[in-house]
Amino acid sequence: MNIILLGPPGAGKGTQAKILERERKMVQLSTGDMLRAAVASGSEIGKKAKAVMDAGQLVSDEIVIGVVADRMDQPDVAGGVIFDGFPRTTAQAQALDKLLNEKGKSLDAVVEMRVDDEALVDRVSGRFTCAKCGEGFHDRHKRPKEDGVCDICGGLEFKRRQDDNADTVRSRLTAYHEQTAPLIAHYSAQGKLRTIDGMADIHEVTRQLAAALDG
Repeated sequence: MNIILLGPPGAGKGTQAKILERERKMVQLSTGDMLRAAVASGSEIGKKAKAVMDAGQLVSDEIVIGVVADRMDQPDVAGGVIFDGFPRTTAQAQALDKLLNEKGKSLDAVVEMRVDDEALVDRVSGRFTCAKCGEGFHDRHKRPKEDGVCDICGGLEFKRRQDDNADTVRSRLTAYHEQTAPLIAHYSAQGKLRTIDGMADIHEVTRQLAAALDG
């Protein structure tokens, strides 16, 4: 099964992708990870990507599709893939449709993890992690039992992502909605779009996702 997970940063796509990897033997494909791996491999498409990235330019759709095409030929994707962060535009979606068709594969479902923007701003802007073990916490929803001490490892240092602030999150949400609206129309027209509640708790989102894929 090959699927796309749609959802803004902080919607929980990574968490659900890890569950799908564990339970369904699927492989999460992130464009960032694929580009870095292609560059490290020294492949032809990797060299092209490196030249563009070294010049500080945006990688073209043609190069991204080439990287995806190479990755789809690897044996570990036989159980299916989860596209995360790709496609971002209708042009990329059309190129992906063509690529999968050429490889005799299909896109089985596109799952939109729908979220409430302001609730997501609160979720993302309040999160922080233990600098020692990486355990996640939140200013309002999950504070350490003892203030300033990690529940898991007893670490005393915590860190926040620099871009996890309300203004940046709102900006990323605006960009996401502008990019994603055409994709929703594209896949809805193909009858592949499924929508689940990304604001539910993790177990409920997992249940809804399973129902969307199996239904």
